[in-house]
Amino acid sequence: MARTEPRTANNALKCPMSLAEVDLFALGAQEHWYEAYPILHAQAPVLRLPGEGATPGADGFVLSRYADILRVVRDPERFPPGLTTRPKANPDGSMPPMNAMMASIQSLRPDETLWRAHKAELTDPWVGPGATRHADMIAKAANQLIDAWIDRGEVDFVAEFARPLPQIVMATVLGFPVEDIPRLEIWGGAQVMAFVHGRTHRNLLTPEQGREQMRILAGFKDYVADAVIEKRRRPADDMISWLTQITYAGLGRKLTDEEINGVVYAMVIGGLETTQYAIAEQAQLFCEDPELYRTVREDRSTLRTFLEEGLRLRSPTQGLSTRMTTQDEVFNGLTIPAGSTLHLRWAAANRDPVEWERPNDLVLDRKGVTRHLAFSQGSRSCPGSGLSRQEQAIAWGRLLDRIETLEYGPDNGFEHQPGIMLGLYKLNLKFRRAAVG
Repeated sequence: MARTEPRTANNALKCPMSLAEVDLFALGAQEHWYEAYPILHAQAPVLRLPGEGATPGADGFVLSRYADILRVVRDPERFPPGLTTRPKANPDGSMPPMNAMMASIQSLRPDETLWRAHKAELTDPWVGPGATRHADMIAKAANQLIDAWIDRGEVDFVAEFARPLPQIVMATVLGFPVEDIPRLEIWGGAQVMAFVHGRTHRNLLTPEQGREQMRILAGFKDYVADAVIEKRRRPADDMISWLTQITYAGLGRKLTDEEINGVVYAMVIGGLETTQYAIAEQAQLFCEDPELYRTVREDRSTLRTFLEEGLRLRSPTQGLSTRMTTQDEVFNGLTIPAGSTLHLRWAAANRDPVEWERPNDLVLDRKGVTRHLAFSQGSRSCPGSGLSRQEQAIAWGRLLDRIETLEYGPDNGFEHQPGIMLGLYKLNLKFRRAAVG
């Protein structure tokens, strides 16, 4: 069995050998996450982060056990997401800045009933599990990207496939011209700035970083506002046009321009990074085990399980500090006070030996493969998980058709971006083109 831990870059932060050396949020920690998770499982399945709660004097807690995290995500009223609580005024009476997505959450889905309505009515028809309208478009985009390098025998897989594919797909779904993708990429980077460059488990930006983020995103807000006006005037077959026309039954009215802006913001922030990182990590799993590539290529019935196992083993979003405790709770014998912040470490839960038999192996006949937490679970699971899964399946369908063998190319540093996502900067691959493809 080939290795399933990511290859990692050399950096100044050494691999943790004890609990005292585990710091999931230190600079460079991303290169050793998968060595840290077994230590947490064995010694600190509930890890206290003193003074790192959302309010002065409160603590943060990292949960790494599957059952604990599943308990939290299945009960959003007892463990509410922090984004649904209204922000408190600053000491001078001013309100902290809110981006478009945060403002739309307060307006369109402030409670559990409206959260479910928002997902069912506004996003599922376009990016949910049953949204199959994009299949031909995704396949066409994947083939066009492959066409650009299939004759070379080598490719920077991140720059030339894993990153541009979801960019093209999301732009097309929303109704933006693909020619605008360079600008959309800049705005997408600003949207996830906190998750890449933020400090501690709360992804905190410095005041300077926050101001720079808001400056960049002002351009995106104007861009979307112009698009909404145009699509109200001349609707097309895209998600923004549809949002301008639909009556949101949850509130019994149509959406405002600002609310549509917020929905679009959420689509971009969730629709680009996750799929990019998943596809890049799946390529590495294939490179680590050429026999696995041959097996999936020859028996496409195994592709779905491979993709789900890839998401479990190499979770794109490793963890999020998105839940609060409304009362005192006990996890694994440790009392967590009311008002604490919970960091849900999806990636650790997805390798929890209590939950998973052979947790570190990719098992093509594993049962219940979709119960992993790469997209969370429950009513507040990732709204775009259906589209992401579809992109991954179609992308690898095209790649398996057109590439006979796949291996690592030269000059791979295997360096990951900072933050809480498993994002590889570059992945050079060599391949042999299939006889027909």
